[in-house]
Amino acid sequence: MLMGNLWQFFGLPDPDAGVVTKIPETQERSANQRLTNAPAEVEEPTIEVVQPQPIPVQTQVWNGPITPDGEPFHDLANHGIRVSIRPNRALRYVKPDSKHRIHTREIAQRVIQGDTVIVDLRTLVHMESHQQACRRELRVMCEQTGVGVFALDSEDKLLMVPGADVVVDIEKHELGLTRILNVT
Repeated sequence: MLMGNLWQFFGLPDPDAGVVTKIPETQERSANQRLTNAPAEVEEPTIEVVQPQPIPVQTQVWNGPITPDGEPFHDLANHGIRVSIRPNRALRYVKPDSKHRIHTREIAQRVIQGDTVIVDLRTLVHMESHQQACRRELRVMCEQTGVGVFALDSEDKLLMVPGADVVVDIEKHELGLTRILNVT
């Protein structure tokens, strides 16, 4: 049984693997002549020491980078390839445009897709009647889409329209899917 070397102990490839070591004939002859006082005419064969080759790693299992020696290279800084998943819902922030209008048709399309919309009427500070008109327009849009509109502040200037399949618990003031997940 062969005992592994230091490189194999640490699991690293042996840099000297497969190197043939030859003992020069002149050194061997001079050592034999001194010990036996034999004549120099006897020629002995060259002794070759061959170190065992490391067992190759199966490259079929390893999908990562490989060193020039064919060994798998483990990059500790690489945390794996992350597949970017495009979200299908979003939180949208809407405020009146330059003509102080809110585009409820586009908001309704986003709400039906599942987006939650926050409508900010705080830019209409000195236009109370215009704020009321925007609230009415949002209320009509919510009735048509089948969702509710919620005030997030005491002055009703910051309104939330939850998207389709978004649950709003008005008793515990919880937003999101936690109630659905706990019921099922």
